[in-house]
Amino acid sequence: MRDYYDRQLKKLNEEMMKMGTLIEQAIEAAIAGLVGQDVKLAKKVIEGDVEIDQQERDIENLCFKLLLTQQPVAKDMRQVSSALKMITDMERIGDHAADISELTIIMAGESYIKKLNHIQTMAKETMVMLVCSIEAYVDADIKKAANVIAHDDIVDELFNIVKSELIELIRKDASNGEQAADLLMVAKYLERVGDHAVNISEWVMYSITGNHP
Repeated sequence: MRDYYDRQLKKLNEEMMKMGTLIEQAIEAAIAGLVGQDVKLAKKVIEGDVEIDQQERDIENLCFKLLLTQQPVAKDMRQVSSALKMITDMERIGDHAADISELTIIMAGESYIKKLNHIQTMAKETMVMLVCSIEAYVDADIKKAANVIAHDDIVDELFNIVKSELIELIRKDASNGEQAADLLMVAKYLERVGDHAVNISEWVMYSITGNHP
């Protein structure tokens, strides 16, 4: 019975990694579409959100099966219940990738009012957080989870920089307002991706220690 349960837990880890890969690819493609003003790529990201949603449902079903048909010990129970919490945040990251792509389509008809270097850096930093948070879960690595949480300060600071730059552009020329608002929303979605990575890491800590930060 324990061998079967261990196999199912291994499958759960594999499915979590698969979902992590899907949302990482979605964010990467969303930013590539944004920077290149690639409407075709943006639409592909939006369409791909269906696969992420399906992966969430598949993991959810696996977790419920483990909880209802087995008799997990406390540590296993925490691992499975944490996975259920984590996939909610992971699904929201997929939604944010689609949200960014929708804004890409809206802004595709005109040149950007500023370079997107800070937004690209934000995307890079949030993806580091995302990948490490999933790895922390699979490896049961509490130190890696703690590093993700600490890393959020970098993303928050980048968001503040982008916000200040956009406010200054509006102050100089009110006609920049509409696109500035859209770019600010892109930055906000990336900031939220960082927040979701923090949430995932906090559930990793709970799965290991039994205490939620």
